[in-house]
Amino acid sequence: MATIVLALGLVLILEGLVFALAPSRLEDLLDAMRQMPLEARRLIGLLALVAGALLIALARFMGA
Repeated sequence: MATIVLALGLVLILEGLVFALAPSRLEDLLDAMRQMPLEARRLIGLLALVAGALLIALARFMGA
């Protein structure tokens, strides 16, 4: 449970940094994503999901 709370906290920190440091770039990124086909966005999401799961597995393997 502590690992999940830690992971959520880290995600919120990174998301907050994006909004705080580069809000105009975030708007550009969202516009670019709106231009992408649905399948491409879905693939990006699945790749992020797999990468996140692998990072969690690696962290657990390392003792987190």
